[in-house]
Amino acid sequence: MSDKIHFLKMHGLGNDYIFVDTTLYQIPDPQATSIAWSKPHTGIGSDGLVLIGRGETPDVDFTMRIFNADGSEGLMCGNASRCIGKYVYEHRLTDKTSIRLLTASGMRILNLKVDAGKREVQSVTVDMAEPVLECPTLFHPEAAGDLPQGVFVSMGNPHYVIFVNDLNRVDVAATGARLEHHPAFPERCNIEFAQVLPQGSVRMRVWERGSGITMACGTGACATAVAAAVTGRRPRTSHIVMDGGTLDIEWSEADGHVYLSGPASYAFEGEIELP
Repeated sequence: MSDKIHFLKMHGLGNDYIFVDTTLYQIPDPQATSIAWSKPHTGIGSDGLVLIGRGETPDVDFTMRIFNADGSEGLMCGNASRCIGKYVYEHRLTDKTSIRLLTASGMRILNLKVDAGKREVQSVTVDMAEPVLECPTLFHPEAAGDLPQGVFVSMGNPHYVIFVNDLNRVDVAATGARLEHHPAFPERCNIEFAQVLPQGSVRMRVWERGSGITMACGTGACATAVAAAVTGRRPRTSHIVMDGGTLDIEWSEADGHVYLSGPASYAFEGEIELP
């Protein structure tokens, strides 16, 4: 085995991760590796580390494990999932355009829109399954106390969406860092601040647990769209505008699932030693 690990840096609307194919390279301590490699000045710089694996049963095509920049293991990431779809198809690890990806929060289906002639993935729609609005293990309303009014939504990971009149007046870093660790969230929480714009789209900024402010968050965009629908601010389809760009979200009436659509992009690739 090589002393150096080959990696790809990929992002979904600026929500960037380091991807490693674990069928080729082993990462013995992913928590420490994510911390070291995610640092912007002494590492690669990213929002975290994603490990891609092959499915070990016929009903699983690939697997994903995700570690935040602070080393904590995440449950689900819509942006990272789209990146995996692009990677495995364009690197010819599969010819499928509907991919079954096993995550820590369950199976997710990736539907790829491809240019077959160029072997290129143009966009990916992720079936994010059904949202959960009440989850006692992730949200304790009785401990809410001074928590600002918002909507709790689990997309396989916990989110708390706070609607505001003027997003520019919100100190996302200070408020997000404080609320991530609020007693109402026993496993910490992703915090979204959202404003419905006059044209009907929703502007959102996010404080991700374990990573801080990120340019985009796929599960956060889904949670925001669901929260906007349940509060009557938007119908069941939304354009969620984040710092890195826009994701299209549909909360289907037919099956109750949330569908996330958007691009995935390469930044660069290289080799690096384990920490």
